[in-house]
Amino acid sequence: MPTQLDNALEAIIAGLTAEGQPFATVPFTRDGVTMPAFAGAPPSLAHYFAHFANQNKDIPFLVDGDIRLTFGEAYAAATHVAEGLATLHGVEKGDRVGLAARNSANWMIAYMGILMAGGCATLLNGFSSGEELAYGLDLAECKLLLADDGRAARLEGHAHPARIVLFTHGNPPAEGLAAIWAEGNAVAMAMLGALGPDDLATILYTSGSTGKSKGAWSDHRGVVNGVMNYVCQSAMAKIHVESQDGPLTSQPCALVAVPLFHVTGEVPLFLQSFAIARKLVLMPKWDAGLAIRLMAEEKVSYFVGVPLMSYEIAGHPDREKYDLSACKSFAAGGAPRPVEHVTRIKEAFPGGFPLLGYGLTETNAVGCGNFNENYLAKPGSTGRASKPMVDLAILDDAGNPLPNGQVGEVCIRSVANFRGYWKNPEATAAAFTDSGYFRTGDLGYLDEDDYLFIVDRKKDIIIRGGENISCIEVEDAIYAHDDIGECSVFGLPCERMGEVPAAVYAMKEGRAPITPGELRAFLLERIAPFKVPLEHQIWITHEPLPRLGTQKIDKRTVKARYMGEAVAA
Repeated sequence: MPTQLDNALEAIIAGLTAEGQPFATVPFTRDGVTMPAFAGAPPSLAHYFAHFANQNKDIPFLVDGDIRLTFGEAYAAATHVAEGLATLHGVEKGDRVGLAARNSANWMIAYMGILMAGGCATLLNGFSSGEELAYGLDLAECKLLLADDGRAARLEGHAHPARIVLFTHGNPPAEGLAAIWAEGNAVAMAMLGALGPDDLATILYTSGSTGKSKGAWSDHRGVVNGVMNYVCQSAMAKIHVESQDGPLTSQPCALVAVPLFHVTGEVPLFLQSFAIARKLVLMPKWDAGLAIRLMAEEKVSYFVGVPLMSYEIAGHPDREKYDLSACKSFAAGGAPRPVEHVTRIKEAFPGGFPLLGYGLTETNAVGCGNFNENYLAKPGSTGRASKPMVDLAILDDAGNPLPNGQVGEVCIRSVANFRGYWKNPEATAAAFTDSGYFRTGDLGYLDEDDYLFIVDRKKDIIIRGGENISCIEVEDAIYAHDDIGECSVFGLPCERMGEVPAAVYAMKEGRAPITPGELRAFLLERIAPFKVPLEHQIWITHEPLPRLGTQKIDKRTVKARYMGEAVAA
């Protein structure tokens, strides 16, 4: 039965979404299906930035090393970037502008400027190889790529349509973004009259089960409503906390420890912060020791990362040296969190709570949430559907709803869902049911309290520390070696990363064998390092791989056999 917290949160949401209240909804019909949309949602991300950056203009926003910017200063910088993109580089409404760089304040301002110039922020995976980056640029037909030195260097020798413009990190925006900086704000002002909810906003890349990444594109309506759904959930949590502990007096603050090119970093972390006046503290790359120091110095109140991050903080030898009592929430997303992690985090931070969210690139991170004592009570669940946007259903292969307790495909219907895969109508059609639900590819069930439990995946992917890895993509890279006859790629469980890729391969008849180390070196030249199995998780076999009646390789049998070898090793 529903817990006391469930009932309290339901009552708060009902109040927040009532007619005339800040998060009231109105019916919106898309493709013949009617769903709720926020009545007061800004018409575009450009309008969203303008409104909330002005409302919070004097409040601290970005902390990036020695760089500190208020909301107003960040917005002003973004107007100069929008002006430069349009006047110096010819960016027009709807143009795709790639962004490939590590996290920084200048990345965030570049992102804002792209959208404020009317462009489509096309977020490339910063871990990608040069070949993968070029593929993403070509797929989206990017006019321009804003990149740092490291990502630009990877693209050398790879053909793509974009003109590369470099920017740097760790310096004032006018300096780091000098190549796309111009005086004035005419472009940003003009776009406030030109951009609307149906215009193209973002493309994010997602690794599914069919090999190369697909570009999931969203309109402004989808991204803005996704962000506002998170803002509504935060308002709900704030009201509940204040009802228990009294008014909150300190500014909310979050550590940016996840990549901004991922939907978790982009939507609930970065974009939501404008509306809730949250300070964001950046770090160049993940380091648990540095994270702990920054959390103490900046009084971080909210931490989100892949599960291993909060677990590493909880178990770090320096944790007791710093005062982390300001942090009340340790959220995880991007991968399942092992149940034992939940207990460990709560023991390490008795004044805080572990949280878990479930969302996808295609849903603009909107899905489910499991909070506080409810998460401790049901640590294996991703929680209930996020109100008021999400319509969550468990469907069979024909798209029919299944009763609670029965396993089927987890499907999400929401105005925050993406609009489709760029230049891939077949994949887009396959991703949705006739009734407008997005098929997540995850298998799960709802319990008697409507809590979602994920039990398996339909899609042939590995989730390594929050990064999706397509098994087929890695297999294709292995088959690019002329001497390999067959292979199978699968995931192995890993306490730290959740899963890691593994592979088994056989040589073509008559070909001299190559070692696992040689195969790994071959793969590192072609795909991102996080997709490449470690040498001790690559096996050569001198027997044919087992096959099903369809003559496809029997992955379950292969995985079961080599998982045993990995455990023994």
